[in-house]
Amino acid sequence: MKRQPRRPYTTHDLAIDAQLTDLVAKLPDPQDRDILREILVSGYRLGADNASTGDLKIINAALKELRYAFRVFHPYRHIRKVAMFGSARVSKQHPAYAMAVDFGRFMAKAGWGVITGAASGIMRAGHEGAGREASFGLNIRLPFEQEANPVIAEDDKLVTCKYFFTRKLLFIKESHATVLFPGGFGTLDEGFESLTLVQTGKSDPRPIVFVEHPKHAYWKPMIDFIEGKMLEDKMISDSDLFAYKVAYSAEEAARIVLDFYRNYHSVRYVANRLIMRLQKPLTPAGIERLNRDFKDMLTGGSIEQTQALPDEADEKDLAALPRLVIPFDRRSYGRLVQLIESVNQQPARAKRA
Repeated sequence: MKRQPRRPYTTHDLAIDAQLTDLVAKLPDPQDRDILREILVSGYRLGADNASTGDLKIINAALKELRYAFRVFHPYRHIRKVAMFGSARVSKQHPAYAMAVDFGRFMAKAGWGVITGAASGIMRAGHEGAGREASFGLNIRLPFEQEANPVIAEDDKLVTCKYFFTRKLLFIKESHATVLFPGGFGTLDEGFESLTLVQTGKSDPRPIVFVEHPKHAYWKPMIDFIEGKMLEDKMISDSDLFAYKVAYSAEEAARIVLDFYRNYHSVRYVANRLIMRLQKPLTPAGIERLNRDFKDMLTGGSIEQTQALPDEADEKDLAALPRLVIPFDRRSYGRLVQLIESVNQQPARAKRA
């Protein structure tokens, strides 16, 4: 198939690039200026690349959708949130409905927000439990009408998405945990998306919980397949099984999520080192134990406890938190979840007066 030649960039294109640079020059942050300039230049060059009208519409709609959603969530970035999934077809008589209400209530009581797909069934149940103030909605526009449930309808914290890919990005980006109640293809999609992102390190570590009613098994066949056939045929590794947990009550599901952040706070990379922020520092014996138990996931050297590094100066609100500097191999993400669980179980060192 003969490919249509792409138009080469001209001196006119370069002049436009310079004008776009001037356009963002007044922004105070140099890094933000560079990124915004790249966005504007990419938008302009779509025309130079002869992008189709359909391609332009996709990019325009996705960019506008994300910009609006970021603005909605921005005032609440300091609040941890759980992404809660489950079927819209679940009635109030289904045994999972009451569990979802209870889970939403437990999380709101702990100061968390609850993000759902904003429709009926499990999504409505989660919002009923959390209450309107702690509820966030990411609805999806479908060929058939999917109305927002009455708890979140017309709330400022409701976003309606055109595309599933932007919606899925927002669910992960704006949440700190994934909890799954019985659901269909969409619920499975979101669950495996979370598992894949954690397994490959494309998202920060997070608790992923499948909620099972003790007298109405739903997830068991899938868990049996994962821990049986997938593991047996070496499609996953033993450590991947630590990426998720199964809970048999709403209280247990909430406890798993909250325990994940008992001492662990967050991670980021500085150069080739993984920086793990903690709520409280560990004892020297605890650091020694981590180095002994998790030596297999280190590239060399050892785990060290420090204060904030100079390269983290851009996150001043986290500067007071103690750090673990980990020479992580960037492969063993299931083991990383195990390390976080071990950190949460270690006795913390008393703070200095």
